[in-house]
Amino acid sequence: MKVGILTGGGDCPGLNPAIRGVVYRGLDFGFEFVGIQEGWRGLVQGNYEPLTLDSVEEIIYQGGTILGSSRTNPFKKQEDLDAVLGNIKSAGFDAIVACGGEDTLGVAAKLYSQHGVPTVGVPKTMDNDLNDTDFTFGFDTAAGVGMEALDRLRDTARSHRRVMVLEVMGRHAGWVALYTGLAGGADWITLPEQPLDLEAMAAHLNAIKARGKKYALIVASEGTEVPSESGEKVVDSFGHVQLGERRVGEFLADEIEKRTGWETRSAVVGHVHRGGSPTLFDRVLGMRVGVKAAELVQEKQFGQMAALVGTQVKGVDIVKATATLKVVPPALLDLMRVSFK
Repeated sequence: MKVGILTGGGDCPGLNPAIRGVVYRGLDFGFEFVGIQEGWRGLVQGNYEPLTLDSVEEIIYQGGTILGSSRTNPFKKQEDLDAVLGNIKSAGFDAIVACGGEDTLGVAAKLYSQHGVPTVGVPKTMDNDLNDTDFTFGFDTAAGVGMEALDRLRDTARSHRRVMVLEVMGRHAGWVALYTGLAGGADWITLPEQPLDLEAMAAHLNAIKARGKKYALIVASEGTEVPSESGEKVVDSFGHVQLGERRVGEFLADEIEKRTGWETRSAVVGHVHRGGSPTLFDRVLGMRVGVKAAELVQEKQFGQMAALVGTQVKGVDIVKATATLKVVPPALLDLMRVSFK
């Protein structure tokens, strides 16, 4: 079989181990692999290169993706969709393995369900917001970077007797903020899943200051909804609101100073989350779901996504998995509140 592999959306640690896993297991089946460059854009433009054992042998410890990435949505323009379908046929692909998050795998799901393209998904997102899989690779590394940043901010917050607000990634789901805040001992965490309660946050900060604590740490997900200055929203090709018009961290720092009188500064992790060598967990998870993806192709179980369910990696329905986002559940929101003392 001739199998095309692509990586789409935001890069994150674990993509290269996943590519390696697909190729290593697929070689057992005699597959020929082709690397599709820059996500779905590569299938729109017909941009590929061969993937061999030599191509992937040394990449397990590398961050990013050797195939490149983009946020191309071929369903946005009919001519792009026609190009994708035509190029899959002309290149002789027997299957497409797509590594990505909700958008990239959403395209794979539509190609399978609406056009019969034999696709298999590999769940990747540092946001950990894909359904039907317990964890996605990239998340452990990204949250670990956030935790390290918070640990470092603690030193300067304590030294200067001030509040430090750390803004982390997380557009629609607050998994990175939650885990960063819990692991780093944050005094308050804001998430997209909950309305922002400035009065409650200020009251809590005043309370911990009154009991003698000389500094405080806040973790804010970038997707926390704050009042818009312009009222206008810009969306990308997948219809997502582009963030950045008003930085959450800066907004919270201003509000905290106004409401508590406590000197406050903010910092943003941003794209630093996405880079660097993957953690042990992300290397192994990437390899495992990549191996499972090759096995799903061998078994012709198309329209499936390789998912971590408990301690097992299984095939799940890719259409169902991409239909809705996995957000932080009430039980973990309760755990978050327990940590505020």
